[in-house]
Amino acid sequence: MKKTFLSFFVLIVFTVSSLAQNELENKKEKEAIKKVIQEAYIDGLINEGDFEKINKGFHPGFNLLGIGRGNEMWNYPIYSWKESVKHDLKIGAIPKKDNEKVTIKFLTVDITGTAAVAKIEFYVGEKLTYIDYLSLYKFADGWKIVNKIFYQFPESKDEK
Repeated sequence: MKKTFLSFFVLIVFTVSSLAQNELENKKEKEAIKKVIQEAYIDGLINEGDFEKINKGFHPGFNLLGIGRGNEMWNYPIYSWKESVKHDLKIGAIPKKDNEKVTIKFLTVDITGTAAVAKIEFYVGEKLTYIDYLSLYKFADGWKIVNKIFYQFPESKDEK
């Protein structure tokens, strides 16, 4: 009876320890993903135009996907987006001023192995403008943003 109890106790301790280790690792990965999104996407691409940050956090094969009217869909690769950033830097639209800065709020980060999806609220100033869904893969040198789809909130009720 004592051996059975001891075996059961050891099994419970091992299971709890293993679960705690997995939770700690998952939390660490989520923080790494949040950091990539903040630094590469929000700071680098949107607010600052910092190409070192952009290149560190976006995979060269990244595509932004959007929908148009009817069944129309379009894509915007990272190299085109970076050209827009160069233009915005040249005309002084970036870096963003305080009231124009974009901030985000993480709603979810879901990870399975080397794949992840983050759902974020995207604010321009105080205004919630988009919900973004960002897909990431973990490569040898860390997490990279590989895809984005989004929902843009209408400017007015008439735009729905």
